[in-house]
Amino acid sequence: MKKAYLVKAVWDEEAKVWSAEGINFGGLATWAETIPQLTDKLKIMVPELLEAGEELEASEPEIPITLLMETAIIAHRPHA
Repeated sequence: MKKAYLVKAVWDEEAKVWSAEGINFGGLATWAETIPQLTDKLKIMVPELLEAGEELEASEPEIPITLLMETAIIAHRPHA
């Protein structure tokens, strides 16, 4: 099985953006306003970073990326 490259995305409530960084590889730091925008950026940035760092084998046509998203929500207790 191919190695999955892990990316952690955290919602920044103040800036209203998702910020992302690589977990098991270095050099990735980016942000986007939506998850679809972020995934589009990751599909370009991750292969470029891995290729620049010579972490990819020439025979590797696909690069699996696992996106882990973190955000906080507030739930309210129902009134009795």
